Amino acid sequence: MPVTTLDPKTALVVIDLQKGIVGATGAPYPTAEVTARSAELAGAFRAAGLPVVLVRVSFAPDGADAAPGRTDIPSTRGATPPQGWDRIVDDLAGHPEDILVTKRNWGAFHGTDLDLQLRRRGVTQIVLTGIATSIGVESTARAAYEHGYHVTLATDAMTDRSADAHTHSVERIFPRLGETGTTAEILRKITATVAA
Repeated sequence: MPVTTLDPKTALVVIDLQKGIVGATGAPYPTAEVTARSAELAGAFRAAGLPVVLVRVSFAPDGADAAPGRTDIPSTRGATPPQGWDRIVDDLAGHPEDILVTKRNWGAFHGTDLDLQLRRRGVTQIVLTGIATSIGVESTARAAYEHGYHVTLATDAMTDRSADAHTHSVERIFPRLGETGTTAEILRKITATVAA
């Protein structure tokens, strides 16, 4: 469903736009484009007095606090990540009014204070951007829906490791969770919300 409206108390939630993730190749959108579009949205949200939440994934140097479980993907346990890999990219960092959330899982709600931070501010809707569409963004969108938030997904301000994974989330999963739109469409809705 296309973006119809933004609630007066809408927050932008940016997933994993951090040094160690944006260096990877994105598909279908380059990570630099996703970063630029997310930064543009963040600027508009800040100008409108709406909250911006920057979510990063981070673990202890030895990986001891990484999510457990058996998967076919190699674990991060025992691996030492590069210095500064979990720092928010410069295009988004440096705004003291932004909310920083550190997660240890795919989604930004489980094991964090994200829900508390949003509810304290009266937020009823979130707009999601970030990397990766089918992992961190989708997991957060599912949890936001389950927590009762209106969910909007900026589909050109997110990317994945493969275009197929991105497309599957955008076309098959996101319509069941909320509304989707481009950065430009969402920016127009912010302007309309502020003018109302």
